[in-house]
Amino acid sequence: MYSIKQVAAMLDIRAVTIRAWENRYNAVTPERTESGYRMYTEENVEDLRWLKEQVELHQTNISEAVRMLKENKLNPPEVAAPIPIMAPVPSMEEAYERMADQIYDSLYNFQGERANGLIDFGFTMYGYDSMFYHVLVPILVRVGDAWEQGRASVAQEHFMTQLISQRFYQFFHLFPIYPHLPKVLALCPEGEHHQVGLLLFSLFMRKNGAEVLYLGANTPEEGIFPIIREQKIKLVCLSITSPGLLERCDQLIERIKNEFPHIRFVLGGKGYERAEHARYPQWIMPESSADWQSWMEREYLSERPPGARFGQANN
Repeated sequence: MYSIKQVAAMLDIRAVTIRAWENRYNAVTPERTESGYRMYTEENVEDLRWLKEQVELHQTNISEAVRMLKENKLNPPEVAAPIPIMAPVPSMEEAYERMADQIYDSLYNFQGERANGLIDFGFTMYGYDSMFYHVLVPILVRVGDAWEQGRASVAQEHFMTQLISQRFYQFFHLFPIYPHLPKVLALCPEGEHHQVGLLLFSLFMRKNGAEVLYLGANTPEEGIFPIIREQKIKLVCLSITSPGLLERCDQLIERIKNEFPHIRFVLGGKGYERAEHARYPQWIMPESSADWQSWMEREYLSERPPGARFGQANN
């Protein structure tokens, strides 16, 4: 008999995934100790191993894999289908790419329920960070490229972008807010329709405890100033992909600065990364998200209370 921790280590399956397979799909039924702890038999372990192989090697949906497992147990085949002993195990990059392909194809064909099911399954299998950074973000980039190159219609681009963006928004309220951090307004100026970088940075800020008011792509200037005033915004994040929008963005920054001298800015996106003579180079974020944490610590949190660190409450 094995504990769930032992099974997770043996099969390289996250314990949360094992529980999800049990609770949602009745994949296996472990025994329980008097204290209520799960204990798995050898048969349970082999069943989970088989399910993992169907999901990872054969790209079978977990619900379908469980159905096949139960059907095989009721009606054992006379000759079991051979499984290549030396079959190569796909790398994580390959698994992410296959998952992204399936979700993209579903969205491209307006199959929203199937896309959401695949995303839920991906969260269960790979965790939230991996799904966001290795699957959903590449899909958003791919969608934008397809639209620009005429391979996706406006309707397809809107549908695909909106569904994935909604999955990002769902996680904004899950993280605690630390009042010593700046209150953030995040937007793409009018004319900018690509918001991948803005979404990622906003999620980064929320995960670290900052309250973020997310306005998204193509935000008209009208209404921005009342929000800054009424919500006591301390930090404005602007993102553009086209260098052609630099002048418009800089003019907006000037107008905000004139009315709210205390406001700080974060500027990002390929439009700023490619700018040779940016007017405000001190506010441009590093291109790599791996550098965001140290950059924010250095540039924007100098006014935090003594002893408080980025992403930690001031106790």
